[in-house]
Amino acid sequence: MRYYGSVYRPPSEARSLIVQVTYGCSHNTCAFCSMYKEKRFSIRPLEEVLEDFRIARSVYHHIEKVFLADGDALVRKAEELYVILDAVRDLFPECRQVTSYASPSSIRIRTEEELRTLREKGLTMVYMGLESGSDRVLTLMNKGHPAAEIVEMGKKVRACGIALSVTAITGLGGPELLERHALDTAAAFNAMNPEYIGMLTLMVEPETPLYDWVHQGKFQLLTRSQVLEETRLMVEALDSPGSVFRMNHASNYLALRGTLNRDRDAMLAEVRRAEEDLGRLRPEAWRGL
Repeated sequence: MRYYGSVYRPPSEARSLIVQVTYGCSHNTCAFCSMYKEKRFSIRPLEEVLEDFRIARSVYHHIEKVFLADGDALVRKAEELYVILDAVRDLFPECRQVTSYASPSSIRIRTEEELRTLREKGLTMVYMGLESGSDRVLTLMNKGHPAAEIVEMGKKVRACGIALSVTAITGLGGPELLERHALDTAAAFNAMNPEYIGMLTLMVEPETPLYDWVHQGKFQLLTRSQVLEETRLMVEALDSPGSVFRMNHASNYLALRGTLNRDRDAMLAEVRRAEEDLGRLRPEAWRGL
C-alpha cells in the first residue's frame, strides 16, 4: 500500500486494511496531540484511493475489516464517500466492517440522509474523540468544540444507525479540574450512550503545547494516585447501559474492561484495590502510545 506520512489507527483496527482517504487532520491544533504534524490536511485524489483498494485486492486474499484514514475521512464529499464504499463492497464482498475517525465538524456537515446512506453502503462505525466532558478542559486543550456539541454529534451518528466509539483522556484537566473532568466526562458518555467507550491516560508528547506547559510549570500532571481517584469518580458516575468500556490502552496505568452498567461495580472494586496497592499499576516505563 502507498502511505504518505505517519499513519494512525485505533488499537482495535490492528488487523484492518488501512487506506488513506484524506491526509492529516482537519483540526490538528489540540494542545495534547502530536499526530499528523508533518503534513497539512488535504483530500486525497479519489482515483488514488480507488487504485489502492484495487492493489489491495490483488495482494490480499481475505479482508474482513477496512479503516479509512487519516484523521477525518468524513470531510470528503458525500458522493465521493459513496463511491469509496461501493468500491469496498464490490472488491471485498467478505468485508464485514468499515470504520473511520470522525470529528464533530465532519459529522455536522453531513446531513442525516447522507449519514444513513453511508451506513447503508457499509460504514459501520466511527471513532470520535470526546477527550473531556468539561468545557474548561476542552477550551484549555483547544479541542475546538464545546462538550454539548460533541455530545450532539455523537447522538446524531447513533440516530442514523452508525455505531459510535468515543474516547476520553484521564488526567487532561490536571489536579485543578480533576473532579470536574471526571464527572462531566461521565455525563457526556451517559448522554451519548455509545456502543464503545475508550479511556486513555494522558501522556505528554514532545513538540506539543502541553509539553511546553509542563516544562514551564504551567500544567501539573496527575500523580498515579490522582489518576486512580479521577478514574473512580468517573466510573462511579457512568450510567450508559450496554456500552462496552475499555481502559486497556498502553497509556493506562490500570487495565479495566467490562460492559456497562453490568460490570461497573466489578470495575470499581478493581480501582479500589489498585488505590490500596499501587504495585498493581503498570510501571511508568511500560506506558506508551
